[in-house]
Amino acid sequence: MSAEQVSGLCEQLVKAVTVIMDPASTQRYRLEALKFCEEFKEKCPICVPCGLKLAEKTQTAIVRHFGLQILEHVVKYRWNNMPRLEKVYLKNNVMSLISSGTQSILEEESHIKDVLSRIVVEMIKREWPQHWPDMLKELDTLSKQGETQTELVMFILLRLAEDVVTFQTLPTQRRRDIQQTLTQNMEKIFSFLLSALQQNVNKYRLMVGAPQEQEVLTSPQKTDLAQEPKAQANCRVGIAALNTLAGYIDWVALRHITADDCKLLEMLCLLLDEPELQVGAAECLLIAVSRKGKLEDRKPLMVLFGDVAMHCILSAAQTADGEGLVEKHYVFLKRLCQVLCALGSQLCALLGSDCNVETPANFGKYLESFLAFTTHPSQFLRSSTQIPWGALFRHEVLSRDPLLLAVVPKYLRACMTNLVKVGFPSKADSPSCEYSRFDFDSDEDFNAFFTSFRAQQGEVIRMACRLDPLTGFQMAGEWLKYQLTAPVDTGPTNSKTGEGLCSIFSPSFVQWDAMTFFSESVISQMFRTMDKDEIPVNDGIDLLQLVLNFETKDPLILSCVLTNVSALFPFVTYRPEYLPQVLSKLFASVTFEVVEESKAPRTRAVKNVRRHACSSIIKMCRDYPQLVLPNFEMLYNHVKQLLSNELLLTQMEKCALMEALVLISNQFKDYERQKAFLEELMAPVAGLWLSPEMQRVLSDPEAFISYVGADNKIADPVLEDPSGLNRSRISFCVYTILGVVKRARWPAATEEAKAGGFFLGYLPSGTPMYRNPCTEQVLKLFDNLLALIRTHNNLYTPEMVARLGDTFAKALDMLEVEKNAILGLPQPLLDLYDSPVYKTVLERMQGFFCTLYDNCFHILGNAGPSMQQDFYTVEGLATQLLSSAFNNLNNIPDYRLRPMLRVFVKPLVLSCPAEYYETLVCPVLGPLFTYLHMRLSQKWQVINQRNMLCEDDAADDNPESQEMLEEQLVRMLTREVMDLATVCCVTKKGVEQNTAAAVDGDDDEAMATEVTPPANAELTELGKCLMKQEDVCTAVLITAYTSLSWKDTLSCQRTTTQLCWPLLKQVLPGNLLPDAVSWFFTSVLKGLQVHGQHDGCMAALVHLAFQIYEALRPRYGELKAVMEQIPDIQLDSLEQFDSKLLNPTLQKVADKRRKDHFKRLISGCIGKPIGEQFRKEVHIRNLPSLFKKVKPSLETDVLENEDGEGFNVLFEP
Repeated sequence: MSAEQVSGLCEQLVKAVTVIMDPASTQRYRLEALKFCEEFKEKCPICVPCGLKLAEKTQTAIVRHFGLQILEHVVKYRWNNMPRLEKVYLKNNVMSLISSGTQSILEEESHIKDVLSRIVVEMIKREWPQHWPDMLKELDTLSKQGETQTELVMFILLRLAEDVVTFQTLPTQRRRDIQQTLTQNMEKIFSFLLSALQQNVNKYRLMVGAPQEQEVLTSPQKTDLAQEPKAQANCRVGIAALNTLAGYIDWVALRHITADDCKLLEMLCLLLDEPELQVGAAECLLIAVSRKGKLEDRKPLMVLFGDVAMHCILSAAQTADGEGLVEKHYVFLKRLCQVLCALGSQLCALLGSDCNVETPANFGKYLESFLAFTTHPSQFLRSSTQIPWGALFRHEVLSRDPLLLAVVPKYLRACMTNLVKVGFPSKADSPSCEYSRFDFDSDEDFNAFFTSFRAQQGEVIRMACRLDPLTGFQMAGEWLKYQLTAPVDTGPTNSKTGEGLCSIFSPSFVQWDAMTFFSESVISQMFRTMDKDEIPVNDGIDLLQLVLNFETKDPLILSCVLTNVSALFPFVTYRPEYLPQVLSKLFASVTFEVVEESKAPRTRAVKNVRRHACSSIIKMCRDYPQLVLPNFEMLYNHVKQLLSNELLLTQMEKCALMEALVLISNQFKDYERQKAFLEELMAPVAGLWLSPEMQRVLSDPEAFISYVGADNKIADPVLEDPSGLNRSRISFCVYTILGVVKRARWPAATEEAKAGGFFLGYLPSGTPMYRNPCTEQVLKLFDNLLALIRTHNNLYTPEMVARLGDTFAKALDMLEVEKNAILGLPQPLLDLYDSPVYKTVLERMQGFFCTLYDNCFHILGNAGPSMQQDFYTVEGLATQLLSSAFNNLNNIPDYRLRPMLRVFVKPLVLSCPAEYYETLVCPVLGPLFTYLHMRLSQKWQVINQRNMLCEDDAADDNPESQEMLEEQLVRMLTREVMDLATVCCVTKKGVEQNTAAAVDGDDDEAMATEVTPPANAELTELGKCLMKQEDVCTAVLITAYTSLSWKDTLSCQRTTTQLCWPLLKQVLPGNLLPDAVSWFFTSVLKGLQVHGQHDGCMAALVHLAFQIYEALRPRYGELKAVMEQIPDIQLDSLEQFDSKLLNPTLQKVADKRRKDHFKRLISGCIGKPIGEQFRKEVHIRNLPSLFKKVKPSLETDVLENEDGEGFNVLFEP
């Protein structure tokens, strides 16, 4: 190898690199240059001298970076085959590059520093400590040369900690060797980092302060300019030291952090007022204060409640906040806020434990400063403080502390401001808006954040009110009174509902909205916390009267008023005479209109008020039926009056009112009286539903389409809708049947049920049997309901779809709202309230079909729990259901099939007594599972082929969003089907304990395999019954195991952990065909191929494969044949595993080690993420063992073993 050769090659490489980086190069030219460079790195025998020559200081930064990349490539991929002398040559040259081969700290490019530190770390990972015992000493010597070298040493130490501890990117034994050696030298490393930090910060401070401190002001300008680069260099080293500390503080033994009376923490606190270093210092402080571990070890962290630390944190926060909104200061404020939050968590953990920790003397100061963050204009900072407030208010000791109790009213006062929804990034109506522009990308983003922030505040307000319920109630009362008298301010945005009305952004509405949420949270908690006699009934009733007397025509404000009525309603239990007034208020709102007799469609805000009033009535009747019962007649007359006018209410509103009546009728506790009442209530429905015309319409798809008007062509699709009334009649009947089935019940107490005539006796299993007063009425209407479901299913046949009129060609499609929900697209905020609910007759038709379909299945889903044996014993029920609900499933789209499984099949199965499994459940589920398996297999085949087909043909008629929607629907349907199978077959005991155990596993990557399913996941009685039926058993098993390779991670993980093994275990005692066993095992391996890249799925699938192999290999040699086909399997290792498995006399190895061995065997079929599939493998060899072998059973990672045999070479700072 001659110098000319090296020079010649280097010239070519420089040209190639220049071409690659030149934006003017053509693509072909650039690719050729790239190919030349890559081939050089892979094949050239003289990479090292070339790399070193290119890395010389005289070259440009781009060329130097490439030279260093060559050296990194050599260390990563060729190290194992290099002669020892070449390794030493390379190592010495790299160290001399650090010593004198880079520009000074301020001039050198950061990417050069980065790649240089990477090369050293790659060598350390391969040689230290066994073959390079002096490494730390060498780094120490380098750092004494000056700031440039010290910074590079910091980079090396940080990179090493990240690779070994944080990302764990090297083999287990090497990782342990390095981590243990680091741990043994940690005291030296820490003292080096601390002294570097201290010395450089001191120098930096001296220089920055130098001109001011000179007594004789001789040309301070010069001194300043001369000192500037030196000061900057010291500052850079300080920043590097803080970044490196942040990489270690997270995992080293806590005693290093708290050594020397917490010197490190003290230094970090003092650096909080140093503008250049404060963010790094706060980051380190945050990591330190967030440490978990033994409480005893964490005790010294309480030093941060001391005077000095508290003063530093608070004055730094005040300074940063006082300098206005600058991103750097705002980021620092966020870190400080997190530090205070973490401090609060440590205090809550330590106080009240066995650590003898007292409430800190500065606790009051801490609370004040924390409150300052809660009242800061930034919504993000406010929200960050909520969880710690909750922990403080809940804490056993602190919640009784007078200082905390004194803060409760201040906290509640702050919430009154924080609940007001302002701060949208697009607006400028609040100081919060400016901060939101840093934190949120859009108004939708902010809206989503604020919704969860408000819910969180609600939780904490309730906790605060547990400590001081009366104060909260008084504040809510004052605020409510203020809002009732304040003039309405609609703001600049006008509502489409009407002139002078609020939009959701109007100042008045946001105040009403916040006040309503506050009073709801406070009042509900007061009734839970205080004794009955202490409740301020008079004040509550006064407030209720004010609210009832308040009149408004603004739908948004009226909605808030109704919520306040509901919140104050518990006071009526003390003064029942106010009930009629409450009812009148609610009934007046049920028929609310902004403009009476208006022909325009109602806006969402108006609809919401009416719906709100209905649900308030239902809620009142559900929660306080005894209170309402004496006023039943008044309520009934109100409802009758409203129902008499067919156009006054929507069908949903009518049915809501009828539901309220049914709820009260449950209090009759008299079967005959309630039955007579329900008969009277449902008479209009029965008359309509059973009429000959309706029977014809419901049982004939053509007649049905014509009746609801879906075969028309309509000229004006907004105003014209001739068949609207027909549709509303069908809806009314279905809604009513649903309401009655859902709400009518027998008394909960057996004695009352017996006395009222509801009790029928006991089933053979000992379960009591009751009769529902609605049964007779509902079953009378049942045949026509099934006819309607059959007809509805038949609408999806191609012939029927062809009969839909031009206007209604898409009437059976999904609503846009449903599509957006599935695709995860947010709704524009204003549209939610201001637009008319359905804009065109097509949308009204789509809404009709969608709601009708759902409601029919809701009725069937509720029928079992409601009518019990009377429903399950309907003659030929299974056959009737198969010919109606499960009719024409081939044409039913996924978005209709999903709700059917969820709202009908699942409740039907869950509520069915064991006595009817054979007659009802098995005959239904057998064909259903067989069909669902076939359907899903086809759907997934289409999805898998779609990626391989030429995309040009399909592009036009099936846009990408449509494909995404279809694919997402298939995923959701798959989850629904697998969930149904799991619910039918498996009892889910012990899932919770198990997942908790899995999370706290050992630190080994292999330990991910411990995400095992609960050992006691057993089959339910229904599961056993289903598995006895051959067709059902086959369908469920095949669906479960095929689904493992469908591309849906969630479904795969749930099915693997909950369903697959219990099902297979059930059929093991029988004689399984060898082909079937191989198929089950292969299915799991295929699942690993698809989902192996996801840790959770991979762990569950490896465990399942291991279970199957261990249980079935002794009986089926075919499984070994499957194993032999796995790519890159080591056959001798397989033989070893098999011989241990098949030899019962050998002592069994620990479960974890057997599983790890098995995982290594099948690793060839575990799928990798796309980013790793074509990555060149890095092989790091293990070095001779450092430590005496421990017994295999104690195979643990001795992270903090500080007393091991140390080296003579230690790190001398």
